[in-house]
Amino acid sequence: MIDTHCHLDATRFDLDRGAVLERAWAAGLHGIVIPGVGPHDWEPLLELSRNDARLQVGLGIHPQLLPEMPPEEDEAVLEHLDALLSKGGSAAVGECGLDGPSLPGAPLERQVHVLRRHLALARKHGLPVLMHCHRLHPALIDLFKQEELPEAGVLMHSYSGGVELARFYLQKGCHFSFAGPVTWAEARKPLDALRAIPLERLMAETDAPDQAPTPHRGERSEPGYLPRIIEGMARVRGEPVDVVAQQTTENARRLFREAFPPPSR
Repeated sequence: MIDTHCHLDATRFDLDRGAVLERAWAAGLHGIVIPGVGPHDWEPLLELSRNDARLQVGLGIHPQLLPEMPPEEDEAVLEHLDALLSKGGSAAVGECGLDGPSLPGAPLERQVHVLRRHLALARKHGLPVLMHCHRLHPALIDLFKQEELPEAGVLMHSYSGGVELARFYLQKGCHFSFAGPVTWAEARKPLDALRAIPLERLMAETDAPDQAPTPHRGERSEPGYLPRIIEGMARVRGEPVDVVAQQTTENARRLFREAFPPPSR
């Protein structure tokens, strides 16, 4: 299994990161994608990946981080991102996207501009995009109608939209990753979408340390909980757990350009 979105560098893992990883490998994982959210974590993440090939990273600017960055520095930071991507070592661009309806210091116009640049970098470097979208799907759809999407693909991270939105993103060639909420009792809209999305477009993630699945809801999530999420996805779709686990893993390997070698037999 591959956890396609896990913030393993979060401070909540500082005290026991090694033990968290040991539990993840023991649970059957053989790959974790760690999305960078801002320039402060790009170099440390690349170093983490160099030390363990099972850890792959994305490099990007999360929209929630924009208020912490002076707007006049956007271009310089994006040029730095371009330079790092040119050196290799990153399996994706992102986490990037839109977060709304609006953040102080990050108006929609700025968010869209920065996201356009991420998409251009993904096209330039032949990398997939880890896409965040919260309460701004209409704006993202407008952008997707105008913008050529990266040939390497777009992964809609922790998808929480409904079926109609999913149909649009499917037409655009997007993939979808689901997290802990698929196991929550009150989940409705994303589960309808999960049933409608073809299995070959699906992946799984923990979004750790957030969105822990049942029965760990409310606690810190960790990558070792990924089997719970895959079990939840299989239950919703009415498919065998091993089929969903195998296909989502193959999908992740393909999207991340074989960054994760198959486990040795």
